Amino acid sequence: MIKYPLATSTWDDAELQAIKNVIAKDMYTMGEYVQSFENDFAKFLGSKYCVMVNSGSSANLLAVAALFYKKNDPLKKGDEVIVPAVSWSTSYYPLYQYGLKLKFVDIDINTLNYDLEALEAAVNDKTRMILAVNLLGNPNNFDRINRIIADKDILLLEDNCESLGATFNGKQAGTFGIMGTFSTFYSHHIATMEGGVISTDDKELYHILLSLRSHGWTRHLPKENEVSNKGDDWFKESFRFVLPGYNVRPVEMSGAIGIEQLKKLDDFINVRRSNAKYFKELFSGNDEFILQEELGESSWFGFSIILKDSAKYRRDELVELLTNKGIDCRPIVTGDFTKNEVLKYFDYEIHGEMKSAQKLDTNGLFVGNHQIDLKDQINYLYSII
Repeated sequence: MIKYPLATSTWDDAELQAIKNVIAKDMYTMGEYVQSFENDFAKFLGSKYCVMVNSGSSANLLAVAALFYKKNDPLKKGDEVIVPAVSWSTSYYPLYQYGLKLKFVDIDINTLNYDLEALEAAVNDKTRMILAVNLLGNPNNFDRINRIIADKDILLLEDNCESLGATFNGKQAGTFGIMGTFSTFYSHHIATMEGGVISTDDKELYHILLSLRSHGWTRHLPKENEVSNKGDDWFKESFRFVLPGYNVRPVEMSGAIGIEQLKKLDDFINVRRSNAKYFKELFSGNDEFILQEELGESSWFGFSIILKDSAKYRRDELVELLTNKGIDCRPIVTGDFTKNEVLKYFDYEIHGEMKSAQKLDTNGLFVGNHQIDLKDQINYLYSII
């Protein structure tokens, strides 16, 4: 029986040596390796600024928080934010935690991103922000989204935690909005133990993020900054608090590992795309499945399979079969998030019907894609199905 896990390690001797280098310095809290990784990440994206944090979830939290503390036209409690019905839980939680109203919009059953017609219909005079989530490596159609919000006072924020390396019209996903968030968790495109990154071209937001990441203090800000300029007394500035922040700093080992992982990212993504090409060649044209339709150039986090009504078996039967055959599978992210009991705490509305999200929730699953050749595993999956 061939094993087909959800993810495999992306580390080799380079990452182990990076950890040893940190140990040799005997300095484990956020320092020069984290800063170097941030610079390398920004260069990869073509962004001006990047801020590393301890997880993609924390990246989402800081990105939302930062928009409440910018000087001009900040977000306020009660503002309406449009969100897709399918995403990870911590795409939504910071919005709830900051008192925003969520408006859920259905997804497109083919791309798994926004149903663009439904999105356009959901936008109104109350809309302050759209959260675009690039699902399973697939970028949104940002040409269409930008037309929808053109000449409107609507912020665009990107959750790109599953889609590092994806591009749309040659531009990196995660760089279309005022900020973009990324995850470097074990199963994602690069892995730094735990980790996340926020990218932005906005200097004020960058400085706000630096403060929010570390207790809301001024210590990590430059002397002249967009939050609160610093005095000459380093002692007083050590514990001077200006924003209600957090401690979501990464450890130095994560930064050191990230430096090595970024060197391999282009090769990782090329292999993922090669695997995806082979997967589509085998599975496309089958009347029983809906496969994810690529927008731009996906970085192919995983391979989704949604059973059509004409399929010969139910999703639970397929899950049992794959599990018994050594093939890991999961729901497609959270499925239809609007079904969850946690919504009783939210201020929210559901725009229209969640037909595609519900279909995905009932009939969908995904299997992993990796940075190594998976032809044998994909053939095995195909032979079983």
